[in-house]
Amino acid sequence: MKALILVGGFGTRLRPLTLSVPKPLVDFANKPMILHQIEALKEVGVTEVVLAINYQPEVMLNFLKDFESKLGITITCSQETEPLGTAGPLALARDKLADGSGEPFFVLNSDVISEYPFAELIQFHKSHGGEATIMVTKVDEPSKYGVVVTEKETGKVERFVEKPKVFVGNKINAGIYLLNPSVLDRIELKPTSIEKEVFPRIAADNALFAMVLPGFWMDIGQPRDYITGLRLYLDSLRKKAPARLASGTHVLGNVLVHETATIGEGCLIGPDVAVGPGCVVEAGVRLSRCTVMRGARVKKHACISGSIVGWHSTVGKWARVENMTILGEDVHVCDEVYSNGGVVLPHKEIKSSILKPEIVM
Repeated sequence: MKALILVGGFGTRLRPLTLSVPKPLVDFANKPMILHQIEALKEVGVTEVVLAINYQPEVMLNFLKDFESKLGITITCSQETEPLGTAGPLALARDKLADGSGEPFFVLNSDVISEYPFAELIQFHKSHGGEATIMVTKVDEPSKYGVVVTEKETGKVERFVEKPKVFVGNKINAGIYLLNPSVLDRIELKPTSIEKEVFPRIAADNALFAMVLPGFWMDIGQPRDYITGLRLYLDSLRKKAPARLASGTHVLGNVLVHETATIGEGCLIGPDVAVGPGCVVEAGVRLSRCTVMRGARVKKHACISGSIVGWHSTVGKWARVENMTILGEDVHVCDEVYSNGGVVLPHKEIKSSILKPEIVM
């Protein structure tokens, strides 16, 4: 089987992290976002992954070459010269996806994190005999999204309602699809939306079905949702593979600590924290609801909450970093400095406090 991952553009909402690497390579729970997806695809027998991308394909490919051999999976790029929306890239990668086998292929949005129940999706897709299956997830506030209205018994999609004013349902498109090759005949090579143009036409032919995604779902394309996504991911890990989580008197709730990271004496870590490879957390540090990425150092008695510390950054002694502060790569927060929601671009040194949320160039 094959899969197409829609990587798309510049990842502006996750800047300053995406100033250093393309968005799918930003670490989430101690590994690049896109690896979570590729590993799950590999588990259900996908042999080739195509990345639909319109910027920095060489960076992506160089990085993923290492994983090709480790995972035993082929990874290629399909580069658009102009943005083609969410359906155009399928037409562009047509020759890679339609190999004459008739097997359905996966399409994923690269920002989506979930438990990826691909085996169940394949089973459901084969059982209904339609042309396409979309995964849907239930949300509390459907009015912010496009809602998928389905037949209760069969899951057949009846219609789509964009940002409904009155309640029509609470299922939204989760950005994970399984499509028969025939869907490619419906898509022209031009900027096209799969959600607004292609799926409604398949639904009109009674050939589109929706499966409710079990477990959690989050689009982690922006910082607040990234932090929420980490909480949901660690919750799910607690249920499925609790041995991978850290334990001990210094740990509170769900915490993921890479085996190469070191944690000093008298720290309190958690809940909902990821500490990446090679990180050094010195004595007496407090971490909660945050990610500390590869090679970062948190000095004695610093306190970090609700924030993201980028690669190889340093947080000084007695510093306090909170309220969605995002430190890009190689940022140095000096001792006793306070950051309240600062968004700091790479390679900066912060010598004075950031008292209200602002971007530091």
